[in-house]
Amino acid sequence: MQILQRRMAVVALALGATLLGCGDRAQETARDEAVVRDVHSYARPEEARVRHISLNLLADFNAKQLTGTARLAIERAPGADSIILDTRDLTIRRVTDAAGNVLEFNVGRSDAILGAPLVVQLPAEGDTLIIEYETSPSAAAVQWLDPAQTSGGKLPFLFTQGQAILTRTWVPTQDSPGIRQTWDATIDVPKDMVAVMSAELLSEKPEPGVDSTRASYRFRMAQPIPPYLIALAVGDLAFKPIGENTGVWAEPDVVDAAANEFAEVDDMIAAAEKLYGPYRWGRYDILVLPPSFPFGGMENPRLTFATPTVLAGDRSLVSLVAHELAHSWSGNLVTNATWDDFWLNEGFTTYIETRLMEELRGKDYADMLRELGRQSLGETMTDLGGNSPDTRLHLDLVGRDPDDGMNDIAYEKGSAFLQTVESVVGREKLDAFLRDYFDRNAFKPMTSERFVAEINQHLFGTDEAMAARVRVNDWIDQPGLPDNLPPLRSAAFQRVDKQVEAFLAGTVPSKEETANWSSHEWLHFLRALRDTVNSTQMKSLDDAFGFTRSGNSEVLFEWLRTAIRNRYEPALPALERFLTSQGRRKFIAPLYSDLAQSEWGRAFAERVYAKARPTYHSVTANTVDDILRR
Repeated sequence: MQILQRRMAVVALALGATLLGCGDRAQETARDEAVVRDVHSYARPEEARVRHISLNLLADFNAKQLTGTARLAIERAPGADSIILDTRDLTIRRVTDAAGNVLEFNVGRSDAILGAPLVVQLPAEGDTLIIEYETSPSAAAVQWLDPAQTSGGKLPFLFTQGQAILTRTWVPTQDSPGIRQTWDATIDVPKDMVAVMSAELLSEKPEPGVDSTRASYRFRMAQPIPPYLIALAVGDLAFKPIGENTGVWAEPDVVDAAANEFAEVDDMIAAAEKLYGPYRWGRYDILVLPPSFPFGGMENPRLTFATPTVLAGDRSLVSLVAHELAHSWSGNLVTNATWDDFWLNEGFTTYIETRLMEELRGKDYADMLRELGRQSLGETMTDLGGNSPDTRLHLDLVGRDPDDGMNDIAYEKGSAFLQTVESVVGREKLDAFLRDYFDRNAFKPMTSERFVAEINQHLFGTDEAMAARVRVNDWIDQPGLPDNLPPLRSAAFQRVDKQVEAFLAGTVPSKEETANWSSHEWLHFLRALRDTVNSTQMKSLDDAFGFTRSGNSEVLFEWLRTAIRNRYEPALPALERFLTSQGRRKFIAPLYSDLAQSEWGRAFAERVYAKARPTYHSVTANTVDDILRR
């Protein structure tokens, strides 16, 4: 134990220095895999790193625990005698080598954000660790739902959400996006339930489980992925194919509607391959989760996890699928090495999303998406302050939860940067660069520093004037928005603006004038209203267009924000239903934030949140906790 205690002391000192801002910023030690020091992981991959994980887990819905083993294949440097893994709220029962010999281990002091380091003595021979463990019933990545929280209401449900650093709450591994790992899993579940994962399903039918009441499902991910993309869901699930290699998983009463909503997915894949190269993950399926899922979508390889709030019935919100599909190139194929570089995932993906929707539905449609994104970016800039260091693309998240960087700066400023590059070098040249970039760096992590080197070498080359016009460093390392951002004006929104002006002058838009409006045009209309709209105007809009009863979650969300700002009482029951019927953080957080601005709103928010919080995933609940503490 003395070796491990000395190791733990070194880890504690190193971590303390890092959290105090005294540690080095991420430094590359090997270009081929861009090994960097990740301040959100205890791992020291330059000494010993995880290459492969084999999970053998039983899902216990009564105890709300996953129990079993993680078998880790290790690669170590000469002289390395231990490995450091990331854990949080895991109970480690035993660690052995492949022969069953017990290995010494120690779980260090837990940090509120990072969890606790698990230091394991490496075997003298062999590079395999077998960790027996169980998760906590309150594991932050795992949400256990009662039947009443599902659509069908018959069986319970569980799903995991690992991004950013929550995989360590259900898998003991090196939980850093820069440490890619292959994996396989065997999941034992109740016999009347189905398990799905972000990997290849190895048999069409389940195998026998540990007893006659259970069944076992086996999965394999042959490509190395960052651990935040390991994902599991178990529930009453049915499958419906869309194309030869695409389909939808969902609860039985949802699966037909979901398959219809996502019918364009094969066209999206074809458009993406034409622009950015082959899809390298085999199948592309979509899992529609119960409403408590905290994100719009999560780009887990082979199986996007999606919110049911995207099921509008008219395919009006499927740009979300285009976004998650785009991650198959930007994020899953080439991944931010640390969470300081999150924009390399989301900025690229947001840009590609609009390109795919332009291929499918035309430039006018894509321009609406781009302008809505600019509006959201402007709001985020205002909230953060234009000179805030958090408005830089390359962040410094030392001592902070990486969730702090998951906002529209990464998504929309990142996309705006690529729009700027396109405006300078031309679309054809940028597309060629991006396609080569994904090929050159496939299955590798990427840092902001490396990307700057990439774009200088492979796009600008010796053209210093071109590089000077783009001003890469101003975009990546400086706060605010550079003034070379190209102007953007949607022709469709110009027509909407005329209706806004007429409405504010006293004329409600007619149903004939708005008959062909998409949800994006309605979003622009609602966002353009003044903060103060009198009750008569609110009622006239509601009577004409039924916003309070809207089945389109995006439109209803914007309407409810308008209702809060203007205390439109008839919409408050719908607001309460919306806050208690789904947990998508994109919707939940702004609504609580708006409510918290007034005395009446805060009282309303606290009353509703007391009821809703137990139904939210930890990602959403933690965000709302912070909002209501201010």
